[in-house]
Amino acid sequence: MSPTVSILLVASLVAASCALVGTFLVLRRMALLGDAISHSVLPGIVLAFLISGERSTPAMMVGAGVLGVITVLLVETLNRTRRMASDASMGVVFPALFAIGVILVTRFASSVDLDLDCVLYGEIAYAPWDVLILGGRDLGPRGLWVGGVVLAIDLALVVGLFKELKLSTFDPGLAATLGFSPVLLHYLLMSAVSVTVVGSFEQVGAILVVAMLIVPPATAYLLTDRLGWMMGLSVVLGIASAVGGYGLARWWDSSIAGAIAVAAGGLFVLALLFSPRHGVVARQVHRSRLGLKLAGQLLMMHLDHQRAVEARGDLRRRFGWSERRLQRVTSRLLRVGWVREDRGGLSLTDAGRVAVQRAGGAELAHPVPEV
Repeated sequence: MSPTVSILLVASLVAASCALVGTFLVLRRMALLGDAISHSVLPGIVLAFLISGERSTPAMMVGAGVLGVITVLLVETLNRTRRMASDASMGVVFPALFAIGVILVTRFASSVDLDLDCVLYGEIAYAPWDVLILGGRDLGPRGLWVGGVVLAIDLALVVGLFKELKLSTFDPGLAATLGFSPVLLHYLLMSAVSVTVVGSFEQVGAILVVAMLIVPPATAYLLTDRLGWMMGLSVVLGIASAVGGYGLARWWDSSIAGAIAVAAGGLFVLALLFSPRHGVVARQVHRSRLGLKLAGQLLMMHLDHQRAVEARGDLRRRFGWSERRLQRVTSRLLRVGWVREDRGGLSLTDAGRVAVQRAGGAELAHPVPEV
């Protein structure tokens, strides 16, 4: 297997697993929890080293996983006091745990190669050469095995408890009424987030894990209102970011993880601008059409009240419109035959007068947006 294929497979596995659990984090407004976990696991890594006496990956992952769950428990405990918001709770917990980890490193492991670069930040470019040796046999890149196991765990949780997670995310009260335990489901999800973050950041780096955990689901959130589609789009967007980011890294001769995060951010910006329903451009177009419709209805009400031809200049002064604005307002009314041009001015046609009378002013006062 070539290094390029190995890197793309590892990045795609991380993107898919992060997208599955990240979707629920975005919907629950807990997107920064992944970042908190990626920093607060440092004490667990150091304690695992001090207990086992070696820097083996299984021991490090167990220690980091335990601290990830503890981080979630502490954040939830502070939330239940109702004196702190969720973001403030995370802001209190993860710097404290991270600081404890730094103190443990400097106090008990200062003479060991256990710095932040080796225990907290990975590099996906090295993934093809970090192989798994079992029984003297080379089983391939360790990241593929770890990423595959993490993806299988996340997929089993999401598929097996899809309805329960969906219900507890959008209506915890109803979930409790129907016999589900929102608290248990929440901790199961948070445990999956901890496993995903801890299992991925050694191979690809904490920055890339946080980016894949948040950005693709946030992008999918702008593109659909259905949970199933959002999860599928998140996975597709994450994999597309991995492939596109790797291409950018080769082109720019830069960090692969950084380029993948940039690619994910680029897709988010495109969705933010051009999403059919929630994009900035779509909202601006909708606002413009709504404004033109309201202006046209006001113009028809005025012409119906005047019962005479109104000069275009008088209309511009009355409504404070430019000639271009007046042209845009009247173009649709002229096309449907509700207004006609008469001796250099405008007047209401019989069809337009019927439309005003049929509406009775209600539709004109509260226009319905055009879809």
